[in-house]
Amino acid sequence: MTDDVRNIVLGVIAAGVSAALGWLARTTLWRRRLRRKQAFFGLPDNSESLLVVNRDAGGPELTVTRHDVFALLELSALIKDCNAHAQVVAHDAAQQGFGERTEFCLGGPASNRRMAAHLHSLLPGVRVNVEAEPGPDRGAYQIGGEHYRMEQGRSEYVVLARLVAGESRAARPVFLFCGQRAITNQAATRYLARHHERLARKYGTDSFVLLLRVVNSQAYGPDVVELVGDVTRAARAPLPVPERTPTSHRATNS
Repeated sequence: MTDDVRNIVLGVIAAGVSAALGWLARTTLWRRRLRRKQAFFGLPDNSESLLVVNRDAGGPELTVTRHDVFALLELSALIKDCNAHAQVVAHDAAQQGFGERTEFCLGGPASNRRMAAHLHSLLPGVRVNVEAEPGPDRGAYQIGGEHYRMEQGRSEYVVLARLVAGESRAARPVFLFCGQRAITNQAATRYLARHHERLARKYGTDSFVLLLRVVNSQAYGPDVVELVGDVTRAARAPLPVPERTPTSHRATNS
């Protein structure tokens, strides 16, 4: 074997080894990112999850608004990326406890009975004005001692939460997308899809509650979202009971 042939053979071998090492490194990195993503969403391979939505206008058929459909598409892509499966159920048909399957629950408590139950059980520090009468406080949020009013189409709020009931690490999480309007639910799912890696690095598999503000949705749709802040502590602590002013009694002499 001449030197030229030997050099060619060694070059081919070196290129093959480099390609194999590069493929192995990329595969290892991809698997690590996948496992981290699966752990964050509570979705191991071939696991089941629930997508809980409103039943539009109380009708017998399971129909959802256009923006909620877009939100479901965002979540379905995340679930598929985790090699998991999803089942869409109406809010009044989802009858199961916490931790059995990962759950994604969309909609406000006025139209989503399961969301109302989650807020009551898991986020006692969040109060939503569900009165149907028009007014400046319609749909407003109270989180701890702060109030957040909706300016329709200009400034709207949505709660994005990842919650695990109890202390068990094996329990599957519940994700809440509780918005003042359907477009804010879509904005929250899109925010989660874009930032789940950063959220996973920051919170791991712990619970968190974020308050987001959707800016000028009438012009920008669900795309411009600001993080108002992490409200986990305030949202999970019961709201203080308003103090009653003692009634004064005037003694009368007969």
